[in-house]
Amino acid sequence: MAAGEIRVVCGALVREGRVLAVRRGPGGSAAFCWELPGGKVEPGEDDRVALARELGEELHLDVSVGAYLEENVHPYPGVQVRLVAYACRDREAVVGPQLTEHTALRWLGRDELHSVEWAPADVPLLDAVAILLR
Repeated sequence: MAAGEIRVVCGALVREGRVLAVRRGPGGSAAFCWELPGGKVEPGEDDRVALARELGEELHLDVSVGAYLEENVHPYPGVQVRLVAYACRDREAVVGPQLTEHTALRWLGRDELHSVEWAPADVPLLDAVAILLR
């Protein structure tokens, strides 16, 4: 990882042929854009552990993190983000998602993937996500 680069993981959680997308709140870069849920990897933390932790904290989901899908390096003002996407599935009985940090959520099918304004870092990941959708 390059100096000044932050590693962020995101999950493509698919249910019934649709992937979960969450909408960012106001403030910061990509305000009100949609993204695959996830968050920063802490120092010494494994990607899959970080993603399961983040989805638990942000959405009250208990997921199993599966296959690596794709990654993208995107420059934001003052920082470069390496966004790494993984396929996810629910581990236990579904109780979430419950929003704690985002303003909205949607389940998007293959034909709906481009119907929302995605955060710029997420856009290059969408082809890999589309493969997971029926």
